Amino acid sequence: MKVLAFEKDVPGIADDQFTGELLRAEAGKAWELYQSSVLREFYFTADTHQAVLLLECDGPDRARSHLADLPLAKAGLIDFKIVPLMPYPGFARLFARSQ
Repeated sequence: MKVLAFEKDVPGIADDQFTGELLRAEAGKAWELYQSSVLREFYFTADTHQAVLLLECDGPDRARSHLADLPLAKAGLIDFKIVPLMPYPGFARLFARSQ
């Protein structure tokens, strides 16, 4: 299943809490998830610089588990809104019989 994860603000977090060591560890974990085909695509929003991740896993609970293992999430610096996706069903209308 494809799952979108949108980074959410965590109240009270200052920019200086994102240390170089944590950011390097975060990149390493993201690389590990990418290499295991869990993390398929990742972006930052242009306006707020928040992460938007596309994961391929066994549903939203598994996505939450993967994301909770990220160093920044473990440190309480980031959180995510999880959105499970399904295929677009609208093309079936093109082939439905008229009644």
